[in-house]
Amino acid sequence: MMQPMTAKELEYIADSMSNEDLLIKQCTALAVSGTTPALRDFALQCVQTHQHHYDSLLHAIQHHQQMAPTQPQ
Repeated sequence: MMQPMTAKELEYIADSMSNEDLLIKQCTALAVSGTTPALRDFALQCVQTHQHHYDSLLHAIQHHQQMAPTQPQ
């Protein structure tokens, strides 16, 4: 059986989610302002990749919530 994540692991995931969110915003800005179709397409692919990473991290935290004890130990 898997153990609930530690506070340090949860902090790491939260930091990673923040980084992925920033990358999504930066890639979106590039997709909007890109000067060539190839650059815009590449930026949109990056948005999708980072959104997938963000969603995976969010899923990990949601899974942790289901496993975590409800009372401090």
